Amino acid sequence: MKTTIPAPGHIIHHQGGRISYWQREYQQSASDENGISLADYIHAFHFFLMQAGVKDVLMIGCGGGNLATMLWRSGVDVTVVDIAAISFAIARKYFAMPAGISCHVADGIEWLKTHRRRHGAIVLDAFGPTGMPDVFMTDGFFRLAKSRLKPRGGLFLMNVIVDDDEDQTPDNMVRLMRRHWQGVKLLDTDGWVDRNAVIAAGAVSKLRRPAVLMEPKSGARKLARQMDILDFRKIRRAR
Repeated sequence: MKTTIPAPGHIIHHQGGRISYWQREYQQSASDENGISLADYIHAFHFFLMQAGVKDVLMIGCGGGNLATMLWRSGVDVTVVDIAAISFAIARKYFAMPAGISCHVADGIEWLKTHRRRHGAIVLDAFGPTGMPDVFMTDGFFRLAKSRLKPRGGLFLMNVIVDDDEDQTPDNMVRLMRRHWQGVKLLDTDGWVDRNAVIAAGAVSKLRRPAVLMEPKSGARKLARQMDILDFRKIRRAR
C-alpha cells in the first residue's frame, strides 16, 4: 500500500486499484483509479439523479469529487461548492475529477444566499473533522435549499451518518424536512454501525431502490452486494 500526505490531516491510500481519502478519522472518498466511487450511498445519489432526469446539480461538499465525476461523465452539468480549497486539489490530482467541473471555494450556505440560480437538484454531503456542521441540519437551511431548487421536479439529496439502529438523526431530519417538502424518503438499512443513510426530498414519488449504473474497475462485486441491501424504510416514532 502506498500512502501520500498532501496536507496535514489529509491522507491518500493507494492499494490494489483502490484509492481512499481520509481526513483524520473520516473517510471522505473511496474509488477506483478513474474516480468511480466504491461507496454505496454515492451510487444511490447517482442513481436517483439519473432516474429523475436531472440536468444540473449543485453539490455542497466535494470530498474526492467522485459523485461530481460520475455525474459529469453522465452528461450532467455540475457545480461544486466546498469551504476547503484542498478538497478540489485532491479530487483533481488523485481522483481524476475532470477540469470542466465548476468548483468554488465558499461556504455552502453563503453560496445559496448570494447565488439565486435554481437547480434541478442539490446534493448535501458536507463532512469535516467533526462531522456535518449543525447549520446544515436546521429548518432555515432546508427552507433556503428549497428556494434554490426548480419548482417542478427539483430534488434535494442529503447524506447522513448513522451511528446505529438507535440513532434517530435521519428520522429527525426527515421530520424537519417534511415542513418544507411534501415528499421525503429515507434510504437506510438497519443492522450496520457508522453507516450512511440518504434522505431524498422533493420529486421523490417515482424513486425506486437504487442500483449501480456506473461500475468501478475494482470492488464491483462488493459494491453490488452492498447495493442489494439498501432499501427505503418508514420513519420511526420520535422518542
